[in-house]
Amino acid sequence: MSLMLAEIAEQPDVVEKAIRLEGGKIKKLGEFLRGRDIDLIVLTARGSSDNAALFGRYLLEITTGIPVSLTAPSVFTLYNAKLKLNRALVIGVSQSGEGADINRVLESAKASGAYTLGITNDGKSSMAKIADETLLIHAGREKSVAATKTYTGQMLHFYLLASILSGKKLDFEKIPHFTNEALNLKSEVEELVQRYVFMENCVVVGRGLNYGNSYELALKLMETCYVVAERFSSADFFHGPLAIVERRFPVILFAPQGVTVKSNVDLLKRLKELNADSFSITNVKEIARLSSRTLLLPGEIDEFLSPIPFIIPAQLFAALLAEAKGLNPDAPRSLSKVTITI
Repeated sequence: MSLMLAEIAEQPDVVEKAIRLEGGKIKKLGEFLRGRDIDLIVLTARGSSDNAALFGRYLLEITTGIPVSLTAPSVFTLYNAKLKLNRALVIGVSQSGEGADINRVLESAKASGAYTLGITNDGKSSMAKIADETLLIHAGREKSVAATKTYTGQMLHFYLLASILSGKKLDFEKIPHFTNEALNLKSEVEELVQRYVFMENCVVVGRGLNYGNSYELALKLMETCYVVAERFSSADFFHGPLAIVERRFPVILFAPQGVTVKSNVDLLKRLKELNADSFSITNVKEIARLSSRTLLLPGEIDEFLSPIPFIIPAQLFAALLAEAKGLNPDAPRSLSKVTITI
């Protein structure tokens, strides 16, 4: 078994541990942040961490009503811009805590009066030393180059933050169970990947809370399977990119129950007309019926809790497809675990 597959299997325990061990800290942090009258949240990250932050943006804006911005780190590192952040919460997201550009953003934000928070897997990292407070993922060392358990661990922390900033109960305690349920699809994924061994290009679609997952699966397919994968919102996909779809062209959809169902159904009907190959990760029977191929998750998973369990079969798909292609998902060519950019 590859390290990537082993680490995918650890995720129910990782998210449960983060909830248990960071609960007290997050409660105190919430009390403190509510007293700061924050009117802006800024997220800074790269790679898979940036995809987790994209999810965080949707979740935080929907639940708290506070505007959320994803930084362009180059604004700070190359152009030395000084932003007015005295009423902002600036959150750095990095599995290693050693991303030089992300840490530079935190330092600059802190100097501008922002309260800074780090989400990382290493409590002794540079990020942990810079940030005013640090939330730990508690994933243990991630040995595979492709991030899996740290990605979902970062996503889990956005649930914790959204809960304490909004005062709303998000039922994130159910996520470890749903994540474990998603792992039961492994045998189905093993059979499914055989149909995609010769895939060289595809599109990954997700909308709303699963938009970040479309970026993450596309990244995983590029780095472990060397598949050129584009990613889109189902809404944006109709505005031009649909033109690339031809007969048997693969389109992968994250399609949970909830407010995105209609746009996903509309897209699948159009893909059916184009004779495309549609592969849906869903818990909606109508979407399963319209799709060429489906991985079906439990219907009890609502849209707000879907992003973490829905990425699990996608991670399995990337890891097992790499193996079916004769590739090592743990050691993508030209990549290393920690990437240093300025």
